[in-house]
Amino acid sequence: MSVLPICITGEPVLHRVADPVESFDSTLRDLVANMIETMHAAPGVGLAAPQVGVGLQLFVWSYRGGGAFDRRYKDILGVDDGAARGYNSAMSGVVVNPTLELVWDNDGVGAILPTQPDMTNESEGCLSVPGVQYPLRRALGAILRGYDADGNVVRVAARGWLARIFQHEYDHLRGTLYVDRLDTPYRESSRAHVAERGWGIPGYTWTPGERA
Repeated sequence: MSVLPICITGEPVLHRVADPVESFDSTLRDLVANMIETMHAAPGVGLAAPQVGVGLQLFVWSYRGGGAFDRRYKDILGVDDGAARGYNSAMSGVVVNPTLELVWDNDGVGAILPTQPDMTNESEGCLSVPGVQYPLRRALGAILRGYDADGNVVRVAARGWLARIFQHEYDHLRGTLYVDRLDTPYRESSRAHVAERGWGIPGYTWTPGERA
């Protein structure tokens, strides 16, 4: 397995829709293994193929639970016993050619959330925009469907931060970074961060273990 360079915003592969995977073969399995190695080395909780320069529809994830958002809303989200309730049953994995169904507010959780996304509990980061985090409101639930690296069917119903991870990585496969979804003033702040570093054009990558 190898740790791969991670593309920084401005690399074209990050800003276009990824192609479907057509062959479930050893090349795909090797890519998945390298992506998992890279994700853990970064470290991160998810990584999409376009982030390592491969314009294919797949991502990997690994989340141990216990994030700030889940801790605050665990009684309503049920994240502690999610598997028993039929969601959050796969806290790590890979999905190929996914679809994602969003579940916004089917039990009133939204009523206890702040009107604006909370800086402490709802801030995201991205390995392709390293060095910053910004708050972003996401759907509270998501149903992920697709295939694993061997072509077997995958279905995971997620709530809380795992659902957010799925949304973040799925966006990558659609050519969207989380900073593209930010509202004022965070959008302007993210653009300034990118401009100050000379990013936003092709050719910038970083490799975990080295300085971005």
